Amino acid sequence: MNVLEIRNLTKKFDDFIAVDNMNLSVREGEIFGFLGANGAGKSTTINMVSSLLRTTKGEIELLGRNIAKHPKFAKSNIGIVPQDLAIYEEMTAYENVSFFAGLYGLRGSELKERTIEALDFVGLGDKHKSLPKNFSGGMKRRLNIACAIAHRPKLIIMDEPTVGIDPQSRNYILNSVRKLNRMGCTIIYTSHYMEEVEELCTRIAIVDHGKIIAEGSKEQLKSIITDTKEIWIAVKSEGAVDLESLKRLQGVTAVRLEDQTIKINSKAEINNLNWIIQQLIKDQVEIRSVEEQAPNLETVFLTLTGRNLRD
Repeated sequence: MNVLEIRNLTKKFDDFIAVDNMNLSVREGEIFGFLGANGAGKSTTINMVSSLLRTTKGEIELLGRNIAKHPKFAKSNIGIVPQDLAIYEEMTAYENVSFFAGLYGLRGSELKERTIEALDFVGLGDKHKSLPKNFSGGMKRRLNIACAIAHRPKLIIMDEPTVGIDPQSRNYILNSVRKLNRMGCTIIYTSHYMEEVEELCTRIAIVDHGKIIAEGSKEQLKSIITDTKEIWIAVKSEGAVDLESLKRLQGVTAVRLEDQTIKINSKAEINNLNWIIQQLIKDQVEIRSVEEQAPNLETVFLTLTGRNLRD
């Protein structure tokens, strides 16, 4: 069964087409990765699915029902964990979750029970009376999740749930995503951290210029770029690295510099490693190590879209 079905979805802002005749299905029980660079149409699509934005054309069905015709049903079965924190700093953790759960129609003893349950789930069971303004970034993110799950939605949309937090909180949230999924929740997960998507998601869609350009398991997506290789070159200093000179070398399709490592995407059939090393020696770049990487999800993304997630 498909929990979410999108057909011919289109959104225009004046003459700009943000989402262009998109078709997409999310199956029951999936952790579905939804990837796109800034401006690709990802957030616009999510906002239409969550009824925060009207469609220009097309249909969105949740559990077989059109969300435009059944807004209350859609509201009660979708939970949103937004990238920007949606919590009130001057209300206690309990009051925050209770407030948002109340918006979904929970009342009385059920509201109290679900509020406590959600706080316990995200590890804030001992912080009921505490104010979020005194929380760490990770605790605020976890409270954000509690606010979205108290009404036990069938579909949870998580938009960058681990951005800007410490490794311990990040690990806790990733484990929470898995646990929610085991409990029967279907999850749409977006992240700029490609390793999270590779680790969590059963199926992934990449959107660019408002269209789905690739979809499948991570193994299926990687098989698309068998003609691509990735070379990582660790350097002593980033200062002398001339990315533009490397981009001009035959076969090179993309170059980026991260943490004193030059990451080069290249056509697999062209043996250009010697040219790359010669260019770095010419630029007086001190090389520490060179290794060829197996294709990963980030390589797939960069090859298909030609741009970084944070462009």
